[in-house]
Amino acid sequence: MSSRPGVDLAGRTAELELIDSLFIRNDPSGPGVLLRGDPGVGKTALLTAAAARAADVGMRVLRASAVEFEAEMNFSALHQLLYPLRHHAGRLPDHHRDVLDQILGLAPGPSPDPLVASTALLALLSDIATERPLLLIVDNVQWVDRASATALGFAARRIDGTLIAFLAASRTGEDGFVHHIRLYERMIGPLAEQPAATLLDARWPGLAPAVRRRLLAEAAGNPLALVELPTALTDRQRFGQDPLPAFLPLSGRLEETFAAAARKLPAPTRKLLLLAALDAESDLTTLQTAAQGSADGDDLAPALQATVVHVETAAGHLSFRHPLIRTAILRAALPGERRAAHQAMAAALADKPERRAWHLAEAATGPDEAVARALEEAVLSAWRRGNLSGATARASDGAAVFDRRRSGASAAVAALMRAGELSPHPGDRSRRLVEAAYLATDTGQLEDVSRLLADAGQALDTPTGLVFVATAHLLTNDEGDVDAAYRLLARALDDNTDTAKNHNWDDCGILYALLLVSLYTLRPEPWQLFKTAMARFEPAAVTPFRLCYDAYIDPTRASDAVRKGLADAFAALPADAAPWEVIPLAFAAVAMDTLSDYRYLVLRMIERERDGGAIAMVIPALTLLSHDSYVHGQWDEAESRAQEGLDLAAIYGYHFWERQIRALLASGAALRGDVDLARTRSEETTTWAAPRGIEVTEAIARAARNIAAMGQGDYEEAHVQVARIDPPGAPSSGIPGRWKVLDLVEAAVRTGRMDQARAHVAAAQEAGIHRISPRIAMITAGAAAVAADENEAGPLFEAALSLPQAARWPWEHARIQLAYGQWLRRTRDPRARLYLSAALETFDRIGAKAMAQRARNELRATGVATTGPDAPTAALTVQERQIAELAAMGLTNKQIGERLFLSHRTVGSHLHRLYPKLGITSRAALRAALEPMAPVEDDQGSQSASLTEDQEGLPSRSATHD
Repeated sequence: MSSRPGVDLAGRTAELELIDSLFIRNDPSGPGVLLRGDPGVGKTALLTAAAARAADVGMRVLRASAVEFEAEMNFSALHQLLYPLRHHAGRLPDHHRDVLDQILGLAPGPSPDPLVASTALLALLSDIATERPLLLIVDNVQWVDRASATALGFAARRIDGTLIAFLAASRTGEDGFVHHIRLYERMIGPLAEQPAATLLDARWPGLAPAVRRRLLAEAAGNPLALVELPTALTDRQRFGQDPLPAFLPLSGRLEETFAAAARKLPAPTRKLLLLAALDAESDLTTLQTAAQGSADGDDLAPALQATVVHVETAAGHLSFRHPLIRTAILRAALPGERRAAHQAMAAALADKPERRAWHLAEAATGPDEAVARALEEAVLSAWRRGNLSGATARASDGAAVFDRRRSGASAAVAALMRAGELSPHPGDRSRRLVEAAYLATDTGQLEDVSRLLADAGQALDTPTGLVFVATAHLLTNDEGDVDAAYRLLARALDDNTDTAKNHNWDDCGILYALLLVSLYTLRPEPWQLFKTAMARFEPAAVTPFRLCYDAYIDPTRASDAVRKGLADAFAALPADAAPWEVIPLAFAAVAMDTLSDYRYLVLRMIERERDGGAIAMVIPALTLLSHDSYVHGQWDEAESRAQEGLDLAAIYGYHFWERQIRALLASGAALRGDVDLARTRSEETTTWAAPRGIEVTEAIARAARNIAAMGQGDYEEAHVQVARIDPPGAPSSGIPGRWKVLDLVEAAVRTGRMDQARAHVAAAQEAGIHRISPRIAMITAGAAAVAADENEAGPLFEAALSLPQAARWPWEHARIQLAYGQWLRRTRDPRARLYLSAALETFDRIGAKAMAQRARNELRATGVATTGPDAPTAALTVQERQIAELAAMGLTNKQIGERLFLSHRTVGSHLHRLYPKLGITSRAALRAALEPMAPVEDDQGSQSASLTEDQEGLPSRSATHD
């Protein structure tokens, strides 16, 4: 365990500001403040911080902490508070000094009269405060003895206007004598999620992700619990090598803090609380039924009075003040008491088969097939409904113990594990453990999969198909080994011939695992196997998967039908649709550029599953939403969604999705013009993806480098990268090829490969790629305009920009506007300014800095003054222009110096000075920055020029490239 100064007070800024205001007397609360809060919530830490802050500003601090066993000892609290001042009493009048000596035990005599003691205390405090301001701190005032409380109250009511401040702390629900002073009260609540995580990570770095999540949930923001819970775990448990118990062990401090109140309650009350602790969803009627008439309404009153529990009157639902009170009650019960309570709850829940199954399982003392079958069926029923984080979580809530938001996923796995333990037959036991392993791949428990499969062993009835599916999921999500996953899934499909036998676990698992492998490889075999797997079902049963197949494999043949199918399928989704129904549809919608129409449905699934549900579906959902936000120009939203997905992937160990999101963020950096970040992320991704054969991820990473190079004017590099995605002249209707037609054509045109660009456009048109979506229709139309002959380009540009919904995709729309504006400027058309200004406005709005700079340069060449953060600050000298042009051609400093009779150092110095003038930061960006700077009247700009390139870097429309 480690600690950092200040970490214990994370999330307590408002409380510290209140304390500071007490010192400087600018708070209307007066000279005294009482901090109220539950045990362990951090009141003492705040008092300690107050003492340190008071000392820092020159105050004297007197502090006492009352304890329960001294509550009957007169003046015990005052003795502790004043003992450091025992030598100061001699400065007071004799009658005050004698009383204080008696209180401090320095002189014999009876206990002083309360009024006499109070006036002596006030006299002493007033005298001390003349030297420097004084802060009195009293902790646990609920246990302050009556005599001390009377004196402190007397003084506290008379210190207003003096240099004395009073700060106290008390537990919620426990009043003592000091509470009659009526100090200003401030409730100290639990820490919010982020400060709680900060405290836990600071004190206990290196916890396994699943352990960290469990501790955060059970601590519920209580700082003492965050610090103490890990101390009761073994090292192997903390690092995730051994599973955590159903009921977390409590340290001595936590036992004392959270169990003390319950221990004092009457036996009937404790029995009711044990029943409630075993099933957090039960109402009072069910609890009283389970108590078999031995409990009545009055039995709950002591617990309510002690604020151990709260009751929602309307719903009749009972809840514990803190999760660890519940844990303490469960741990304090003997095994036999817990089993009897489970049995009683099972009897009371005869009409709730899922919850009843769990209680029967916990009450069982040995193998019982009927109970094991009932428990398995409870999980299966919830799985069929896509509600593992709902009903099954509630059914198994008694064992999960931690916060119900987090309990669904692990509870489903735990329920199947328990069903395996109760299985008399080895084959049933093996099957149920394999089912648990399969669910664990979906619910963020990848670390448990291998152990569960090993525990399952091999039996005659072991569902080997499901073993292969679970292993394939693990290989894909953890290691990214899609080839091995594909081979296992092929074996799983061969093995699984009886879909009814395994409740369709195998088939649904195969379908989603195959879809994932198929989506991220460019090989046809996984898609063919996916098609074979779908053929086993009735068409209506696999509609989301079939639509996804059509959207990726054959989108041009029936694109209208696919879009209509998506609209119908999304509309037919129930409110609690299973994640594996939503995600294939979301993948298909991204491929067809329609996800923005259904974002709210994907978000609904994310909100339902994010905490304790199908994490393996939440992460790709966030990734798809991020992609959709990027293409619609909402880049801040895109990065927020991507970062959320990246955080979840890292926490739960879904390394495959970490890489997909990093590739997406590489494209985001490229779009924004952050070349270095885009290149770094892209290279990391390609290094990971290439040897694993994950071609789509590699292509997305290369697309990022293409965009970054285009923004910097490095068109040769842009062409190299985009040509690795789809070969020139062979555009693909797959992903991401369908989105890269314009990128390849523009890179080809700007590097003089006109024939290649036109061949690529012709092939795209022949393949019907434009039919896939309005966005791709705009992309292919824009590509046709860029590659067209000079005298044919204008109408093609206008046709591309006038396509329906074209402005919905601002990145591509603005790029076509920019290209059209460049063409208009070359043809001396005054409309150039209109299109260039529109492109600039869009690039600035969405944050495309590099492309915005290109648009500004073009506008300046038309005579329009532009401003912007990256705008050039001064014109180039003749010599700087010569050096810049030669450097843009690729010459080294030494070669430039030889041509201009300069030293290479002088050339480097000139380049260093001209970069800021052009608003660039690197040599690679010179070409794009210089393009629009030549005057239009220059002979180089005429259409009859014999040079290969004009001033925009675009080749003559008659030029060819071998």
